[in-house]
Amino acid sequence: MENLYYDIDLGRVPKHIAIIMDGNGRWAKSRMMPRTYGHKMGVETIRKVVKECSRLGVKYLTLYAFSTENWKRPADEVNALMSLLVSYLRKELAELHKNNVKILTIGDISKLPQACIDELNKSIDETKDNTGLVLSLALNYGSRADIKSAVTRIAKMVEEGKISIDDIDDEMISSSMSTRNIVDPDLVIRTSGEQRLSNFLLWEVAYSEFYFTDKHWPDFDEEALQEAIYNYQARDRRFGNVK
Repeated sequence: MENLYYDIDLGRVPKHIAIIMDGNGRWAKSRMMPRTYGHKMGVETIRKVVKECSRLGVKYLTLYAFSTENWKRPADEVNALMSLLVSYLRKELAELHKNNVKILTIGDISKLPQACIDELNKSIDETKDNTGLVLSLALNYGSRADIKSAVTRIAKMVEEGKISIDDIDDEMISSSMSTRNIVDPDLVIRTSGEQRLSNFLLWEVAYSEFYFTDKHWPDFDEEALQEAIYNYQARDRRFGNVK
């Protein structure tokens, strides 16, 4: 395969990569530009990373696009993020569909503006039969809220007598969460130097590998993604076992 910056074993590429896209605002500030400009350039990075994941054979890519806490940001920034989401889907849907990408969401998208909901539903429906990369957008997503919803759903089934408490296991909890249609991440990447999960996939990352980079999200490119995968492949994943 051409354009490999690192000696990656294409037979051991992570099946699922999850990314906390951080640093758009700081990237823009360092260039004396508004935060919204950083978010706009961050969308360009999404395009690059989606294409590169497809090219390398990654099966699942989950992007932390908008958290339940992001509503606390200034209204103009939130509005800009929502507009960028709609713009991205409208511009990229045909290309994503052509490249066999399947679009999913995790999180409560019912709280998003109607224009976002409409574009998301259209994108999900149009790509539902695709068999390539599964691109999951985490929107109005918070892992604690997702876990709470799963617990509530299971508790209701117990209350209605549909299951007993003894029936509850890891598989049932996983299947009750919004991530039920994707496998647990092999690799979690966070850009911009921060080293925390920020309420992202807390249940699912129990055995994930973590990779932190000082690069702000707009500077994260194909080479940076390959570097993260190369670093991942050098690790010995034991899943709690002794080897």
